[in-house]
Amino acid sequence: MQNGKNKEGNFKMQDGISLNKYISSTGFCSRREADKLIEQARVTINDNIALPGARVQDRDIVCVDGEPVKKKKSDRPIYIALNKPVGVTSTTDTKDKTNIISFLNYPKRIFPIGRLDKDSDGLIFLTNDGDIVNKILRAENNHEKEYIVTVDKAITPEFIQKMANGVPILGETTEHCFVKQEGSRKFRIILTQGLNRQIRRMCEYLGYEVRTLTRIRIMNVQLGNLAPGKWRYLTQPEITTIESLIAGSSKTASSAKKVKAPSQKDIKPKEQKKLLAKEEKSSPLAKQKKHTSYKDWRNKR
Repeated sequence: MQNGKNKEGNFKMQDGISLNKYISSTGFCSRREADKLIEQARVTINDNIALPGARVQDRDIVCVDGEPVKKKKSDRPIYIALNKPVGVTSTTDTKDKTNIISFLNYPKRIFPIGRLDKDSDGLIFLTNDGDIVNKILRAENNHEKEYIVTVDKAITPEFIQKMANGVPILGETTEHCFVKQEGSRKFRIILTQGLNRQIRRMCEYLGYEVRTLTRIRIMNVQLGNLAPGKWRYLTQPEITTIESLIAGSSKTASSAKKVKAPSQKDIKPKEQKKLLAKEEKSSPLAKQKKHTSYKDWRNKR
């Protein structure tokens, strides 16, 4: 199929590799960041502004802000674990003076995997491997992220229960998750979702305000004693384990359409009990109710 331009003269291709995937494969940035660059008309193919959905062939020249984007064969995958401090933004946009790339000041081009709120601190990965990013980011792949959170007032058993069973935010109910109280105003939570400011929104819905939020684990990688603002390379065993965990992960979102669940008001009481029992039985995190400690829960999963 031949290439062509639209009425405005902008370039759009019908075959080849998707533009955002091509850019991420060069190590320039993630697909998500590439989509933003394309939307901002900062990307060209053969000197023509590329539209969302454009595709690239072997002989095409792709540029971002006028500079050619090309993968260096000698580049090896880089995997970094950073303890992001509060005040650093998880973005590659250098116009943001608090961006994570300028903060880290790494000599080669890398980009963050996922995000961590500016007001939060803790573990975040950075890499030049575009292929691994989408697999890790897909919520359906059930990759765990663990946090320690402190709030503005005393935590109640009801708060822990509601946080664990799901809270309505952003037009949906959060998935069941592990939640354990660690102090009068501190709790531990493990998520497999990645909704925008999820923990803060969940707490806010229940009448609590987050004071501190620290991510202490992503999948098999622990924050450990890594000091705020410091970073390290992932070890080979850590990388090997991550690769095994994402081996069956899909790179793209499921093509199936999401069906909106009926409101609780639309379901009869007897049906609600049946649905709740079925949901709790099938939930991999529902087992937490049967165990007295986080260690027990992890060992029996």
